[in-house]
Amino acid sequence: MPLVAAAVCPHPPLLVPEVAGAAAPELDDLRAACETAVRRLVAANPDTVVLLGAGPASGPIRPPATGSLQPWGVDLDVPLVPGQPDRGAVLPLSLTIGAWLLNQHAASQPNHHAASLPAGARVTAVQVTADAGPAELAALAEDVAAAGDRVALLVLGDGSACRGEKSPGYDDPRALAYDKRVATALAGADLDGLRGLDPGLSAQLKVAGWAPWQVLAGAARLAGGWRGELLYEAAPYGVAYFVASWEQV
Repeated sequence: MPLVAAAVCPHPPLLVPEVAGAAAPELDDLRAACETAVRRLVAANPDTVVLLGAGPASGPIRPPATGSLQPWGVDLDVPLVPGQPDRGAVLPLSLTIGAWLLNQHAASQPNHHAASLPAGARVTAVQVTADAGPAELAALAEDVAAAGDRVALLVLGDGSACRGEKSPGYDDPRALAYDKRVATALAGADLDGLRGLDPGLSAQLKVAGWAPWQVLAGAARLAGGWRGELLYEAAPYGVAYFVASWEQV
């Protein structure tokens, strides 16, 4: 049962205070919840931390790899592995924010110890396309579960983007019920609940987290029973953000 812990976080660029600027305090509660989830993930004593998020292709991204926040107006590079200077492969937004969260956690530790991970632990990443099919999702889940002897999975994904007239996808009356279903599944570590999310509806509601959540559910199913806790649920800018922490029972 190599998957020992999982955390779910959203990936809005505004999580990064330099991007948010004067609006940064509006997401302080979200940042705090993400830090709690990452801290619990690292506390599971993994030998491998896998970042999982949506991207333009499906498959692994191994270090060195670096994301950039230049498209959002900030000249900031974010390495996949905290402290690793080489640029390497290019991270999509989801994994860039995931790497930033891991870097922030490392920076908060005494002496900025490299990733504050157990000695010898490694960091890698997996991206998945939004329209990945069942076979592809299952294969990625198996790959994630087999990434190490003790794998901790940091999953990046937003909920619907249709929560109000000012949301990116405008207002959709189906969005709230969909997001409540996601929140319930994440709170209860309900694998069937995540797997039962309709891919067509998810696409219509512009849900960036659907495919990563499917991989999470598949990988978690291979590792036994789980207990979940929902640390954050809100849609401050018309996009649903969830933070959850999962541990094995």
